[in-house]
Amino acid sequence: MVMSTPELRKTLKDFFKASNKAVENKTKYPPFPEECSGMRYGAKTRAGTPCKLRSIYDNGRCKFHGGLSTGPKTPEGKKRSAMNGFKPKNKRGP
Repeated sequence: MVMSTPELRKTLKDFFKASNKAVENKTKYPPFPEECSGMRYGAKTRAGTPCKLRSIYDNGRCKFHGGLSTGPKTPEGKKRSAMNGFKPKNKRGP
């Protein structure tokens, strides 16, 4: 059976969720899905070639093309982010 890329990503995310639960419960890790071995996430480089990096984080992103943070989500976090760089010069560190 050939799986599409979204199905493979869902399988990989399910594996990461199960392995995180295994860490929390101190139980045995689930086996890694064979169909996901060697899987790439599909981003293109500036040259237009596919990215060669195979390390995919549990959120399904690459550290170069997906990043780790998607920015603040709550209104408090967005306000705090908007205030970056507005400290008076005499209160800034060296």
